[in-house]
Amino acid sequence: MKAIQTVEIQDPVYEETYTAHIKKNGAAWIGWIPEVLEVECEENTRDVLLKTLVKDLHEALETEEETWDKQIEEDAKAGRLDRFAEKALENFRAGRYYEIEDLQKLLEK
Repeated sequence: MKAIQTVEIQDPVYEETYTAHIKKNGAAWIGWIPEVLEVECEENTRDVLLKTLVKDLHEALETEEETWDKQIEEDAKAGRLDRFAEKALENFRAGRYYEIEDLQKLLEK
């Protein structure tokens, strides 16, 4: 078995970079992305493996996003976010907030 190589993979939609681990295993190539456990595959060539990793990564990220959206919707319907909304309104009424433009400037520093 060959040594493990690392390859940076950029998801074009979510604009995040992940590190894929790939290696030659006999006649095939295997690869996985440790940050996203669902992403692991085997292909006949390195190029096909990298394309499959990108595709599988994007699908896993979409599934994760859908799961989060569903959970937030369920939490909102069940009232589990009400106390956060009340606290946000309380802070807003008391003047404890930033305009978006001001917050962006603070974050850029």
